[in-house]
Amino acid sequence: MTRKTITTIATIASAASLSVALPAKAAESLPQDQSVRNVVLVHGAFADGSGWKGVYDNLTRRGYRVTIVQNPLTSLADDVAATKRALERQDGPAILVGHSWGGSVITQAGIDEKVKGLVYVSALSPDAGETTAQQYEGFAPASEFVIETTKDGFGYVSPAKFKSGFAHDVSDADAAFMSSSQVPINMSAFGTKLENAAWRTKPSWAVIATEDKAFDQAMLIHMAERINAKITKVSASHALFMTQPTVVADTIDEAAKSVSAKKQ
Repeated sequence: MTRKTITTIATIASAASLSVALPAKAAESLPQDQSVRNVVLVHGAFADGSGWKGVYDNLTRRGYRVTIVQNPLTSLADDVAATKRALERQDGPAILVGHSWGGSVITQAGIDEKVKGLVYVSALSPDAGETTAQQYEGFAPASEFVIETTKDGFGYVSPAKFKSGFAHDVSDADAAFMSSSQVPINMSAFGTKLENAAWRTKPSWAVIATEDKAFDQAMLIHMAERINAKITKVSASHALFMTQPTVVADTIDEAAKSVSAKKQ
């Protein structure tokens, strides 16, 4: 072995030892008196739980325990069941968060005693006895959000309209991947009446994307005001749960701290 080789190996070893010695960025600690430390995230139609990665990273850095639901999108009952399974695994009170269709899911599942607050991220919020489809009545149609339905009744966002209708604020490559990997929803789910409306008894927050093409803006405002949610607006597409993780995480953090302060 040459002196040059020995020197090179020693240099690499030294660098490696330094990198090991450097501590990773530690998670922040939540205040000791904060009772709500758990967050459960529920995705909407045409997506899956991986879209919450930015929100997950942000919240876990702050010290929260975050659980992400993977909805089957086969029916309202199935998605609610998936959410209930996640809630059962929580070791204490939680904030329940839903994006888009996920709003209907958290509205139904949010009556769980562990849920202390609800966060709607450009999300639907029917009342008990209402269907999700009814929320669109009286509002302008989303002309850029085009759904194609299969023979067996499942819907996809049209690939030709995916970026403009769902995620205009991501790159072309990312939009193409999101379109190709989208999870279809059983369209009959939109016609199912909800039995519960958790927002009637739980405090609510709403993050609204001002450039959302999946919903009429008036519809989003109407829904948020009806449930008496504290509203935050952000310039973003319908994919704000991916593209605005800090704003979404800030709202969730605010909700958790607010309900903890009330000593529930």
